[in-house]
Amino acid sequence: MTSATHRYDPASAEERRRAGNGGHADDGERLTRALGVFSIGLGLAQILVPRNVARAIGVDGDANQKTVRAVGFREIATGVGLLTQQRPSRFVWGRVTGDAMDLALLGRAFNSRRNDHGRLAAATAAVAGVTILDIVASRRLIRSGDDVTIGTSTRRQGIRVRKAITIKRTPEEVYRFWRHLENLPRFMAHLEAVRVLDDRRSYWKAHAPLGLTVEWTAEIVEERPNELISWRSVEDSQVPNSGTVRFVRAPGDRGTEVHLDIRYDPPAGAVGAAIAKLFGEEPSQQVDGDLRRLKQVLETGEVVHSDSSIHRGPHPARPPEEVPSQAAHGGSRSFASQRGGF
Repeated sequence: MTSATHRYDPASAEERRRAGNGGHADDGERLTRALGVFSIGLGLAQILVPRNVARAIGVDGDANQKTVRAVGFREIATGVGLLTQQRPSRFVWGRVTGDAMDLALLGRAFNSRRNDHGRLAAATAAVAGVTILDIVASRRLIRSGDDVTIGTSTRRQGIRVRKAITIKRTPEEVYRFWRHLENLPRFMAHLEAVRVLDDRRSYWKAHAPLGLTVEWTAEIVEERPNELISWRSVEDSQVPNSGTVRFVRAPGDRGTEVHLDIRYDPPAGAVGAAIAKLFGEEPSQQVDGDLRRLKQVLETGEVVHSDSSIHRGPHPARPPEEVPSQAAHGGSRSFASQRGGF
């Protein structure tokens, strides 16, 4: 079975930069992403349960709630910058500055006998360790030219994801399946429903982070049967988006290469994008999974589910004890039953 293939332009400036920096860009990206997720997670805890956080580090939870919340907002702002900005080094240095402020606050807390000095010492050691990581990250970004894009790029045009996969079906079959838009929720995990309104327009409903849903209307703007479908959301949509899917006959009669190029603006902008990544909704990984499920549906007639594929977050991979109704619906109809029905 042919696996998903990631398409990169070897002549791109990004690839040349990575090659010229001996992998430092990749190291900097991974460390910066980890620090960004850590910042947002810590910030959410400090805002939502400031009293518990204060007590955990050994200070009076009632008297220090405002201070803890203020630090939490700073952490979230820094984390969003680390995960979404093209040049995140200034946010890493912002973390270093914040670490210095935190160390100063912890140092002052030792002056009070009411505080738990043992917990304060542990918290101080932890902040000092994170400070070292922040400094290391900033230096790696400088060595890599400070031009690290974290995951999928989030710029003025929003998020863009480009992926490809080879499917052992003819372009005509794959195109026909995709063009029947009600099929899309069968392999696009974030989609709850797609309803065709007319020849060009369709209504979409999708899952969003934190259990929310978003809706929009899309229209097909270009179509070449068996070759290409391009679409975009109509004006004032909750999630402005556009995309193109191309169906290219694979060399050696190996089936069809499906090339997907999607652009969209996440709900709540950069903050929404960062929160989505925090909750396992990273767009690039989503599209990878969608294309793999498309391949399974077209080649085998169903999506193979395990506990790890239907549960969010870390989970042991094993045959599912119970498949959720939505997941079961996604693979309940065989591809053979669809081939002549469009």
